[in-house]
Amino acid sequence: MTQSGMLLAMEATEHVAAPVPGWVTALFAVILVAMVTALAFEEKLHAKKSLIVGTFAGLCLVTATLLHLLTFGKVRLPDHHEVGLPIYIPAIDWGVITIILGASLFVEVTSRSGVFTWMAIKLTKKSGGDPWKLLLAYGTLTVLFSAMLNNVTAMIIIGSLTGVSLKKLRRTDLLLGFLLTEGLLTNVGGLLTLISSVPNIIVGKTAGIDFVTFFMTAAPYVFVCSLATLVMAKRKFGISSLRDPEERKAARELVDSFDENEGIPSNRFFWFSVASLILFIGCLAGQSELPWDLDKLEMGFIALFFAGAVLWAYRHEVDKFYAAVDWDLLAFFAALFVVIHTMEHAQVLAMMGNGIAEVLELNSDVASGVLLTSSAIASSVTDNIPLAAVLAQILDSLQTDPDSPFWWCVVFGANLGGNLTPIGSASTVVAMTIIHRQKLEFSFFDFVKTAAPFAAMQIVLAVLYVLVWL
Repeated sequence: MTQSGMLLAMEATEHVAAPVPGWVTALFAVILVAMVTALAFEEKLHAKKSLIVGTFAGLCLVTATLLHLLTFGKVRLPDHHEVGLPIYIPAIDWGVITIILGASLFVEVTSRSGVFTWMAIKLTKKSGGDPWKLLLAYGTLTVLFSAMLNNVTAMIIIGSLTGVSLKKLRRTDLLLGFLLTEGLLTNVGGLLTLISSVPNIIVGKTAGIDFVTFFMTAAPYVFVCSLATLVMAKRKFGISSLRDPEERKAARELVDSFDENEGIPSNRFFWFSVASLILFIGCLAGQSELPWDLDKLEMGFIALFFAGAVLWAYRHEVDKFYAAVDWDLLAFFAALFVVIHTMEHAQVLAMMGNGIAEVLELNSDVASGVLLTSSAIASSVTDNIPLAAVLAQILDSLQTDPDSPFWWCVVFGANLGGNLTPIGSASTVVAMTIIHRQKLEFSFFDFVKTAAPFAAMQIVLAVLYVLVWL
């Protein structure tokens, strides 16, 4: 678990105990609903999402200050040193910001070497030009990358490969379906291991679930849910197999004409990029096992370090890569973390958690279903890290048995809820950003309308899995 995640978890726990008038909590809940509504009408407002959320972040900070909800003063670091920082600086999860910045720069630079084009063409050739086989390949990669790395990095890399493949196949009409499916699968893949996501770590640590037990419990669901999502996407987006012999022959001839080496300007830089990519993925996957206390530098540093390393290949024109960074996306996340920080102080998350705690007193099967569903809905509009921390604390305070399905209800709900809205998780935000970068028309409402059936299916499968299997 990252240090920032630990701090958020500890803060969420502390904030539950702080007395806040009910009307104040209700006021901030209304502000949260208003922000989500404004994001839904982003196109109508003709404003960037960073400006919308930034405005609400300012409103939250001013309101929370006037109501004396925030604690001002110096921030104590893990080494017990104190530094003076504005209240909104420690509120931001800089781990997420640096991962997005570093991974984006890394992918932008290494793509110049042709490595992603090479990989995409290789996969396309393996598929024989069959869209369904290609979706299966990318879907599997998305789940594995999300489990080994993190959702954001997985979406950035897979999204880049997808764009290249479908353009080469002249099937950009399928690009939206591929990208959205991959975005939904990142949160499914995030369920696979104990270290795939921060909510997994919080719940696993609190409940005492070890790595092997977590994997063995989650793997059957991830496999079934991933396959169901891909089959559903196949029907929803018309991604069918090539059955006509003439179509298969034409597709095979087309992919055979592709030259994976045509986009490689320099063999030296290509192999440097391949080695960097392997090391990048390896370091992210094994971040917690890095020697000499390097694990304490966290994934964000790894992303920035490798971005800096490959930037040396274009050291005279780094400004071009800086200009290519999606600063609106970074500003959006920074502002969103500030909003969530004030929501924690206003006990909006605690209110949700307390309501769920009452549900646990119901029949065990009913309580499991309601707990999983409600935590999914809650995590679709707020950060799933503090939400998981609050729910884990409630379960722990109730002396919930480590083998209880309630722990898994929180894990499934916190991860899968991110698929309900385009702001439900970092990876769905990144997926929407890539979709818009590809000049595809797809609004907030379009995402909810299209993704809701997928999310509902995944949540129903999770409820059935908890009730029948666990």
